[in-house]
Amino acid sequence: MDSASTLILAGALIIIMLGMGLSLVTADFRRIILYPKAIFIGLLNQLVLLPLIGFGVTFLFPMQPEIAIGVMILVACPGGPTSNLISFLSKADLALSVTLTALSSIITIFTIPFIVNFALNHFLEVEQLIELNVFETITQIFVIVVFPIAIGMLIRHAKPVFAERMSKPVRIASGIVLALIIIGIAVKERENFIPYFKQAGLATLVLNVCTMIIGYYSAKLFKIEKRQARSIAIESGIQNGTLAITIAVILLNSTSYAVAPAVYSLLMFLTGGVIIYWSNKKKS
Repeated sequence: MDSASTLILAGALIIIMLGMGLSLVTADFRRIILYPKAIFIGLLNQLVLLPLIGFGVTFLFPMQPEIAIGVMILVACPGGPTSNLISFLSKADLALSVTLTALSSIITIFTIPFIVNFALNHFLEVEQLIELNVFETITQIFVIVVFPIAIGMLIRHAKPVFAERMSKPVRIASGIVLALIIIGIAVKERENFIPYFKQAGLATLVLNVCTMIIGYYSAKLFKIEKRQARSIAIESGIQNGTLAITIAVILLNSTSYAVAPAVYSLLMFLTGGVIIYWSNKKKS
């Protein structure tokens, strides 16, 4: 996306996060801190299993080295605000989702260079050290995710009746924004749609679906309740595609590396929509 689109999207997400904060209380976060098993399983899926699955996909599907590197850049990235939005709309554990997004975003500042440099060396046999701006990354997390949600929680604490009344309108508005994002991306990338999908469509779809399924059932294996298992599945499969594309284009100066993250970004909205529909249909 261009800078104007990115700013509009960021602004919309900030407003949505504020609205999400209206549905949270401090007890939600206190509960998951007191019972940290869900956080551990979520981070295990995000930081360990996801990169391993991504690496496996690069062998399972025939692909150019540049596409394989793009896949590895993608799986090195954390979840983003979109995962929080989909968790919110699918009635998953939003507090867990926000916590996992924040923690994985901070941890991957240090793991992304290792994974990306490994991919460059493995697939192209070149070494190119990359570094992320730690301060900038943490600031983005706070501005787009943590700060707006905190404001929403303060409003709920001060005006609980207002917060309760706004719950349904915020959910509807969030759903509309998600639909507009999907349409906007599809329209903007219409010329690249078919070529991109020919190169990376099936591989990234399998990666997306597998990581969410493994995320969900690994949580169930450890007897984590459904709403938290749903959050873990979403955090495992909804990646920060914008960050992946930024690493590819800005840090590594290669649009070829951005193909897999771009395709994945389109697909994850569609699979996210399926999760939202399924979750609301089940009403659990």
